[in-house]
Amino acid sequence: MKTQVTELFGMEVYTEKAIRVGIVDDAILNVDSKKIDFLAVSELNPELIQLKGFKGIKIPYRIIRSIGDIIIIRHFSNMFPAKDAD
Repeated sequence: MKTQVTELFGMEVYTEKAIRVGIVDDAILNVDSKKIDFLAVSELNPELIQLKGFKGIKIPYRIIRSIGDIIIIRHFSNMFPAKDAD
């Protein structure tokens, strides 16, 4: 899964269950390992994530399943309680 870091900015993030999470705003790099640790995601899906006072979340890079036209991450029911309650 090699890609340029700048290509990730502005990409849509979805879970494996096709639920929109948000848009990649930034990448947090680990300079020692020369790898991405987290993606900062903003413009969050308000139906999915109800975080008062927060404008975004950090998604661990290790839960990314694939990167193409969009980014697909693993779905965790406890990560997205608002949607799973349905």
